[in-house]
This record gives sequence, C-alpha cells and structure tokens, in this order.
Amino acid sequence: MSRPLYQLKAEFFKTLGHPARIRVLELLSEREHSVSELLPHVGIEPAHLSQQLAVLRRANLVVTRKEGSSVYYSLTTPDVAELLRVARSILTGVLAGQAELLADLRAASGQTHDERLRERAEHHVGKRSGL
Repeated sequence: MSRPLYQLKAEFFKTLGHPARIRVLELLSEREHSVSELLPHVGIEPAHLSQQLAVLRRANLVVTRKEGSSVYYSLTTPDVAELLRVARSILTGVLAGQAELLADLRAASGQTHDERLRERAEHHVGKRSGL
C-alpha cells in the first residue's frame, strides 16, 4: 500500500530540516559547486558536509558530476531553488508581522527602550538575590 501524500511531504520537509542542507541548496541555487567550494560557505567539518550532501543525494535533490579528483554538485531541478525563494518570501512576511506586533505591544505598554532595559535588569538582579 502506498503512503499518503502528506507523509511523503513530511519526509521531504524533514530532509530540508537542517541548516547546513538549506545553505548547500541555497549555494547550489546559484550554480554548481565542488565540495571544496562549498566548505567555506557552509562552515562545517568536511566529514559532516559529506554526510549532509549524502542526505540530499538520497532525497534526489542534488546530483553529482566527477571531474578529475573533484566532485561537483548541482540541483536536480530548478524547482528546489524556487521552493527556497518561496520560503524566503513567507519568512519575510512572518518576520515583518512579528516586528509589527512587537512594535504595537511596545507602543501599547508606553515603555521606552531604556525603561524596558532597566526593568529587565532589575528583574534579573532580583532573581539572583532571591527577591
């Protein structure tokens, strides 16, 4: 029996659920890269990058091409780059909404930035002294 589409989607998004994999896909959205080109931009150990690339390969999100001793990675489809673009757009809207809400809450409280900092400091000192 085949699995429901929502389960397949959940597994797909789980594959995207690691910052290093997202960063790799963002870089590959621009052009193909060798492992040595990816390393300084992803900021993880070579062995860990290889593991993350293997996850992306098993999910058929990236393909490899060997040239001499170098292995080059590229996206299997431009749809992956489009998905990342849409995700960025959604996040921009969500974060903008949160910034507006935060500004509204601050305005409603009537506190200035300095007053909020002072209140936090007093709360922190009170917790440390047991008050």
